[in-house]
Amino acid sequence: MLLPVFTLKLRHKISPRMMAVGRYDGTHPCLAAATQAGKVFIHNPHTRSQHFSASRVFQSPLESDVSLLNINQAVSCLTAGVLNPELGYDTLLVGTQTNLLAYDVYNNSDLFYREVADGANAIVLGTLGDISSPLAIIGGNCALQGFDHEGNDLFWTVTGDNVHSLALCDFDSDGKKELLVGSEDFDIRVFKEDEIVAEMTETEVITSLCPMYGSRFGYALSNGTVGVYDKTARYWRIKSKNHAMSIHAFDLNSDGVCELITGWSNGKVDARSDRTGEVIFKDNFSSAIAGVVEGDYRMDGHIQLICCSVDGEIRGYLPGTPEMRGNIMDTSVEQDLIRELSQKKQNLLLELRNYEDNAKAELSSPLSEADGHRGVIPANTKLHTALSVNLGSAAQAAHTELCISTSNDTIIRAVLIFAEGIFLGESHVVHPSIHNLSSSIRIPITPPKDVPVDLHLKTFVGYRSSTQFHVFELTRQLPRFSMYALTSPDSASEPPSYVNFIIAERAQRVVMWLNQNFLLPEDTNIQNAPFQVCFTSLRNSDQLFIKIKLSGEITINTDDIDLAGDIIQSMASFFGIEDLQVEADFPVYFEELRKVLVKVDEYHSVHQKLSADMADNSNLIRSLLVRAEDARLMRDMKTMKSRYMELYDLNKDLLNGYKIRCNNHTELLGSLKAVNQAIQRAGRLRVGKPKNQVISACRDAIRSNNINTLSESCGWGQLLRRRGENRWQIV
Repeated sequence: MLLPVFTLKLRHKISPRMMAVGRYDGTHPCLAAATQAGKVFIHNPHTRSQHFSASRVFQSPLESDVSLLNINQAVSCLTAGVLNPELGYDTLLVGTQTNLLAYDVYNNSDLFYREVADGANAIVLGTLGDISSPLAIIGGNCALQGFDHEGNDLFWTVTGDNVHSLALCDFDSDGKKELLVGSEDFDIRVFKEDEIVAEMTETEVITSLCPMYGSRFGYALSNGTVGVYDKTARYWRIKSKNHAMSIHAFDLNSDGVCELITGWSNGKVDARSDRTGEVIFKDNFSSAIAGVVEGDYRMDGHIQLICCSVDGEIRGYLPGTPEMRGNIMDTSVEQDLIRELSQKKQNLLLELRNYEDNAKAELSSPLSEADGHRGVIPANTKLHTALSVNLGSAAQAAHTELCISTSNDTIIRAVLIFAEGIFLGESHVVHPSIHNLSSSIRIPITPPKDVPVDLHLKTFVGYRSSTQFHVFELTRQLPRFSMYALTSPDSASEPPSYVNFIIAERAQRVVMWLNQNFLLPEDTNIQNAPFQVCFTSLRNSDQLFIKIKLSGEITINTDDIDLAGDIIQSMASFFGIEDLQVEADFPVYFEELRKVLVKVDEYHSVHQKLSADMADNSNLIRSLLVRAEDARLMRDMKTMKSRYMELYDLNKDLLNGYKIRCNNHTELLGSLKAVNQAIQRAGRLRVGKPKNQVISACRDAIRSNNINTLSESCGWGQLLRRRGENRWQIV
């Protein structure tokens, strides 16, 4: 049994996922964590007499070994590490929704303090790709930024949605780190500098990511799921009714391989095998876990696993010795394991007894109704599955339909479907009433996103009188664009928006791609190029045209820019295209974007005016306060009362202005998110170098505040023209 080697109880509440261990003087490891009061505390048990002189840090009145760092804003992310290798010690990095602070704890000074318009929801520190200097990389409102030790912005790109988690990992085993990004749209994206090299779709918001070793990394979702990926292949995952607050990789059983350590919202900490997800250790705290880190906190030459709760309880664990391998669990865990294995044994014995009874019945008499009652079905029984498009009716919306049927007179009693991202809870059960049993069943499926999904089916087959059923297990893949029905081009109007590009592929290969990614009727006969196909979206009845010419020129007509990007990325993957330039025009979407850009300009103007008013009011407050105190000292109570009444009115104006400023800032963030998503969508319309060039050009346009260049960089044409300083006008 593994016991903690030290336990501390600090008198500070710790915010979840916001703690780090760093050697801020180059020697002594200290714990830094964010509190819920806009402060960061630094616990340093090694030099209790250390004092600070600047106003930002002061000694805690509760504990002599805790120093408090005033941030004066709600902290949204925190980490520590080597940002400037020449210093020889670690830097503390603190992010808020408006700023990023790089703080030199040893000298009690700021390395830099940068305003970040997109906020900082997550942060990671390290080297990325070919960029030589360490970067503090923050993820915010659909944007990623990387700063060096001088505060220079050396890395910038956009992603699909608000960022919730970041990690650095050698994903492609080339000796250089790639950036893992988890966002609100349920996707894990892998960036090789500013190029996306892989995407994995999950079922909920990705709240935590951590590198393990090599190309393997752990992840946690907001619905209580944790698991491990190796590149794009998921090794395992488990789902709990509790939420995973923090994950960390640590070799707890000294076998040379890191386990996935998870801290849960119910106060449990467990370690799971990276290969199987099996629990090899667990412990319990009295409150939710705030974070899991590692460090030589006792300075005895051994790295400890450090777990902290939100109430300030800290425990450190040493890895088990090789002699303890396999015996680091406490007795309660072993009892739970014995109970679980006993239950499995009972289930297997029951299943074996059913098989034996059926075998005896089959030997004693030929197949009869009694055999059907026991669950014996003909040995040649087969299960057929088919996917099709159902255009719906007045009572039911259009959907994709899964048809399951048997090859004889047996009936389907129930169907269990396991699929990610389609059903609530990732599973769906169809259990017809006893009066509606038949040899076939039709199940409506409505995937919310255009991604390929594996449907894992378990079908119970028997007779009407059966009490035991044979279970057929099979997997069927739902095509990526299954929610689009093939229609006649003559009966549909062609959308004005389009993407046009040329690929060096034969028309037959394009037809193969269509068959793999769409649900085409069996009698569909697509002739050689030139040809066009038309689809209707089952979600909103929008039209999609795909035209192919003899020259290899392909035109995609759709008003949905996301759909156009998905089709281009799917084609690039299928045909192995590394670089693809396109010509694109989406007038409806661009009109909406122009309105957003006008709003951004208005929000900036309001922000500047409110800031100026607040500065003027602050100066007036100082003046009124001095006059009021002068009047008090001179016993002029009438003047003093008058000045304080003016202060009261001015304070009300400041509070109202603050509310307006908060609302303005919220609206500005929403508009900036739309701009960042527009850049991301423009990038997804291209592949390889053209994609990187678009995002890089957009970055330069944003830096120089040149919106005309921004529109041209995204391939949007002459949509905007600048007029005056910081003013944008629609042409």
